[in-house]
Amino acid sequence: MTKDPSIEDIDDIDWTSEDEREIEDIPAVQAAAAKIEASSSSVDPCSKLIQHFVGMGFSRELVEKAIEQNGEDSESILETLLTLSVLETSPSEQEQPYSSCPQEEPCVNGYDSSSGYDENILDDFSDGGSWSDDDVENVVSLSPKERTLLSLTKMGYLAEEASMAMERCGPEATIEELTDFMCAAQMARSEATYWEEEDIKPKIKNLSGENGKQKRKMYAYDMYRKKKQKGIFNEDVETIRLPKPMVGFGVPTEICPEFQGRTLPEQAIGPPYFYYENVALAPKGVWDTISRFLYDVEPEFVDSKYFCAAARKRGYIHNLPVENRFPLLPIPPRTINEALPLTKKWWPSWDTRTKLNCLQTAIGSARLTDRIRKSVEAYEGEPPLRIQKYVLDECRKWNLVWVGRNKVAPLEPDEFEMLLGFPKNHTRGGGISRTDRYKSLGNSFQVDTVAYHLSVLKDLFPNGMNVLSLFSGIGGAEVALHRLGIRLKTVVSVEKSEVNRNIVRSWWEQTNQTGTLIDFDDVQQLNGDRIEQLIDSVGGFDLVIGGSPCNNLAGSNRVSRDGLEGKESALFYDYIRILDLVKCIMSRYR
Repeated sequence: MTKDPSIEDIDDIDWTSEDEREIEDIPAVQAAAAKIEASSSSVDPCSKLIQHFVGMGFSRELVEKAIEQNGEDSESILETLLTLSVLETSPSEQEQPYSSCPQEEPCVNGYDSSSGYDENILDDFSDGGSWSDDDVENVVSLSPKERTLLSLTKMGYLAEEASMAMERCGPEATIEELTDFMCAAQMARSEATYWEEEDIKPKIKNLSGENGKQKRKMYAYDMYRKKKQKGIFNEDVETIRLPKPMVGFGVPTEICPEFQGRTLPEQAIGPPYFYYENVALAPKGVWDTISRFLYDVEPEFVDSKYFCAAARKRGYIHNLPVENRFPLLPIPPRTINEALPLTKKWWPSWDTRTKLNCLQTAIGSARLTDRIRKSVEAYEGEPPLRIQKYVLDECRKWNLVWVGRNKVAPLEPDEFEMLLGFPKNHTRGGGISRTDRYKSLGNSFQVDTVAYHLSVLKDLFPNGMNVLSLFSGIGGAEVALHRLGIRLKTVVSVEKSEVNRNIVRSWWEQTNQTGTLIDFDDVQQLNGDRIEQLIDSVGGFDLVIGGSPCNNLAGSNRVSRDGLEGKESALFYDYIRILDLVKCIMSRYR
């Protein structure tokens, strides 16, 4: 069977993303199943598959039936199990016709997340046609929380997922907010580890010769690790309550009603200015820890849906002024149809989306979009509510858009670039695959959001800036400063990915930058001696900017969701190590 050239092989997709997608989702399970399938163990592979899927909560009878139908194809087994589970628990829906949908690819998959459709639980119940008056009366007698939970479980969510969403979004969250939360679930599986276990802790030897504050901070980090291991901290159990609306200290279209200005702690005042970013929905306590290590500066939580047509919930800690900010011009489109006008003609009235969910590092498959087409074509006019729910669910999860009659498609890389504020073809060419483009863009800054915060630097540095860019990615910070008209005198860029370093280097050359770009591939290379040499050569840094990996902060990483103690997310401590070194060394020059 030939491979669809428009879709990268699912095994080649890196599901990691810096986003806040919060619950374990199907691709991660598929990846785990694929690993089992590929195992060379002497144990009977069917036996291992049975144990694996039974361990996921499916009955042995269903698992054996699915294996009998699909052989050892773990992906097909999983899809069959999910379908059989839904049909087993919803007998009334078995009678509904799937006229043009093949039996092996049912149109409705009840496991999948749903979106913000009808919030009336009684309407949801009546759709099934199997509820008596007594059932409705019993539902009415439930508490609001119980009714919401029941509504979400009837939509196809697991009770555990729904309860988690309700706990994290707060008691006043609407059905739409809860389903959006779950639709934005992280579908990531961990990247290859950045460090070996014994290398997680920052090395104090790099700090020799610097003042005692550096060693005290490293000691505090070590003590923090020990307390965490003993269970004194339990910060990866809950998440913080995020502000509503998530506008930080204000966005161009909306002022934070509670913001009355801020006063920075004395130790946070520059030089240099610093700017740190990570996912907003980190475990409870993580942002408190980040704030504590970054001089007790209050985080600014912002959703990029106020700057573009896609959501991207992020937290930022910085010591920049917050007055007299201004947005990049032209103002980017704020709705899906404005950003992608060709979709408007085909957009059905029952798809009420105006914003995309957070852009991820992977896209929906051709098989999925074909299944959606068949499920919609099976009906004259509008499809029934259960089909609408299924389609909206998948469209929200994968950011699918309507490109023809009954046809949805994933976003193209150049559409990702536009929505995230990068120039067209920023990630194109030079041997970069489509998979790498999606991965790099999915892990990047949203340029318009970051530029709004950095805009205050334009008047402060009329002759240009020296920037230390940590975890640079594809250069979101550099692009933002350039689009603001701020000259980049020197940029020291630190980025692990060679693909991303090549993208930044190409952008630097294509935009005719007159300054100097210096790149490193490992933050560990920046010890005290190296930073002092750089400061001597460039005259000091005006801005230290970056966002360390979020792999161990995102909610779906059940295996290594270790918060700031995780192998990747522990790189945060290198950000503060380097920032403190820069501040310490530059203080000698004043």
